[in-house]
Amino acid sequence: MSLPQGKTVRVAVVGATGVAGQEFLGALREHPWFEVVSLAASARSAGKSYADSIRSESGQISWYGGGELPEAFASMVVEDAEQLDATKVDVVFTAVDAGPAKILEAQYAKTTPVISTASAYRYEDDVPLLLPGINPDHIALLKKQVETRGWKGFVAPNPNCTTVGLAITLAPLHKAFGIEAVHMVSMQAVSGAGRSPGVVALDVVDNIIPHIPKEEEKVAAETLKVLGKLKGDSVVPASFGISATCTRVAVLEGHTEAVHLKLSRAVTAEEIAAAWAEQGASVLGAGYPSAPEKLIHLSSDPFRPQVRLDRDAGDGMTTVVGRLRPDATVENGWKFVLVSHNTKMGAAKGCILMAEQLCCEGLIAAGG
Repeated sequence: MSLPQGKTVRVAVVGATGVAGQEFLGALREHPWFEVVSLAASARSAGKSYADSIRSESGQISWYGGGELPEAFASMVVEDAEQLDATKVDVVFTAVDAGPAKILEAQYAKTTPVISTASAYRYEDDVPLLLPGINPDHIALLKKQVETRGWKGFVAPNPNCTTVGLAITLAPLHKAFGIEAVHMVSMQAVSGAGRSPGVVALDVVDNIIPHIPKEEEKVAAETLKVLGKLKGDSVVPASFGISATCTRVAVLEGHTEAVHLKLSRAVTAEEIAAAWAEQGASVLGAGYPSAPEKLIHLSSDPFRPQVRLDRDAGDGMTTVVGRLRPDATVENGWKFVLVSHNTKMGAAKGCILMAEQLCCEGLIAAGG
């Protein structure tokens, strides 16, 4: 599939020197629609070549985007994120902390669409949490955001990386059967914390960190928003309860989640499998470059999914589920385990897939 406008979408990546920003660059290096024309970061990196901006005092280039650092990126001069002229690009991908994102994303959105990994705007009434193949009707809220805020662009954040796999697997069940309650325990990869304190090797190796600040609240609020219904100028969250316990484990990439849920009616394992198999068909058939063949893959092996074996399914864009079985302690209860790639579908590449969909919906226009 070619880009509808037949042109190249000019892209800026803000927060390009961080781990999440580098994930964007790794996914964009050979993208058939998008061309990275601007890299931005904090003032301390501005004016340096990108290679120098990620070079340590020992001379090591700290590149985490996979493979070798592409020369096209290495030689680009990094701009000050606060001074970035967003009018020279067609879309801005941001990978910065929530604090600066609150200011920078509004600044860019005055003229240009912004796709974000940050939580700064996730809980605003006029901001949808878009998951391609899950809630396409929520895209309409972006047009309302433009009207109410007086922007030419918009802010479209992706959900929290732990939310993504959960919401993807719950969505077809909620639609087909109804959900009354969910209990989830996560075992999350250290890359979900970037390079933050508290997850360095001596803390997490031979250990499990039993608390991730604000993570459980994010998972509950965001999953219900993703699965909610668009009514008027906002999304009415789904009404079932979610109880989450989120932990950090000694895994580099890929979040594992053990999910227990109570459905609204009796169903069979075959019905659940069929609902998962059909999920996201419209997106998967649209020809988006970053879309996998399946959004959800159900394994029949009782020892799968395993994070090391399954996180890269669909190049990290497929959520793998397994151990689907009834929960006899709860009426209409079921339980399963999922693995979702937190830095691909759960972050940068998921944002890129969202941008591809918004291009085809006409909300991002190619000018290059």
